Amino acid sequence: MSLNSLLPGALSDRGQPITLGVMGGGQLGRMFVQAAQAMGYCTAVLDPDPASPAGLISHHHIQTAYDDPAGLAELARLCDAITTEFENVPAPALRKLAESRPVAPSADCVAVAQDRLQEKTHFVQCAPISGVFPAPYTGIETAGQLAAVADDLLPGILKTARLGYDGKGQIRVKNRAELEAAWTQLGGVVCVLEKLMPLQSECSVLVARGADGKTVCFPVQANTHHDGILAITEVFEGAVPVELAARAQASTVAVADHLNYVGVLCVEYFVVDNGAGGSDLIVNEMAPRPHNSGHYTQNACDISQFEAQVRALAGLPLNTPCQHSPSLMVNLLGDLWFDANGMRAEASEQPVVPPWAEVLALPGTHLHLYGKTSARKARKMGHLNITGATVAQVRETASLALALLGLPGLP
Repeated sequence: MSLNSLLPGALSDRGQPITLGVMGGGQLGRMFVQAAQAMGYCTAVLDPDPASPAGLISHHHIQTAYDDPAGLAELARLCDAITTEFENVPAPALRKLAESRPVAPSADCVAVAQDRLQEKTHFVQCAPISGVFPAPYTGIETAGQLAAVADDLLPGILKTARLGYDGKGQIRVKNRAELEAAWTQLGGVVCVLEKLMPLQSECSVLVARGADGKTVCFPVQANTHHDGILAITEVFEGAVPVELAARAQASTVAVADHLNYVGVLCVEYFVVDNGAGGSDLIVNEMAPRPHNSGHYTQNACDISQFEAQVRALAGLPLNTPCQHSPSLMVNLLGDLWFDANGMRAEASEQPVVPPWAEVLALPGTHLHLYGKTSARKARKMGHLNITGATVAQVRETASLALALLGLPGLP
């Protein structure tokens, strides 16, 4: 179904307040719900976890599996439009919802992001427009294809075609013996082998695209990862070279346009050595939703990525976001709730409380915790946004905050 304008505070054709739904109850769903409620919408969340962060604060929480027919029917009954907070929601479930309600992004768009082979094919199709290609790659589905891998794709990174994220489902390989062992370790499932490129840095771009085709870009985000998980995002003029930033934005718009995408989309890029003393851009992967690297928008921009998601879903005008402050985002993982030895602080297994008072005493710090009931190693528990009048001030504050939290320093 097409998206029509759903005005905040209005009544639906059922005589009920306009309700926006989200498939998935994690932190991205929670922040979508918060943005929607701030604008006057009712919200509904479908997630099987009774303690899901988004479900705990939503007007409605449907506690069923993502493909449960009764749960999907109830979400469609309650909602006037529906989105998703993560890419592994079953695409058939989104197609079912779209039979009676506007769904954005569409099931077809989400299906592309769920499969690395489809995703790479899409990037190649966009490259004549954007000029930005993925790294050389090949698909591996059979032992025969494994044996036929070209020599120039090694060393490389073997990734499962589906269900990999935050560094999971991928193994670096130097030679054919390691490639064969890695494919076996990953269960012999369909994989993508990508050539290992001379990486200099990483960046990402958020766009919001409406059903009318209008697309707006957020500033380009410079990202630092630790162990495959985003650790720090820095966003200010010069964080990414101007020419590369412009190319990354143009490429992301091309990716969204080619999919006829509606909603917020994030595309991640590698900045690599071009072999001639300069840098080039390689498109890595996309996320059909708001993204960890876009959390800085909550405190540094006039429109956050979550408000943009609400606007795109509801068919409201999309204004070009304006960043009013240099910003840095620190990802807060569950490791912070453990002591240096990886143990709870007390024999009673009460979690360590990070020094939030000291951190929040620093100028320009903004703490966002996700309401998760237990901390685990590598689990995303929250983020810290830091804003300031100058880049130097932001980085100085960030260095102090990282030291207080016992985290690695700035890159």
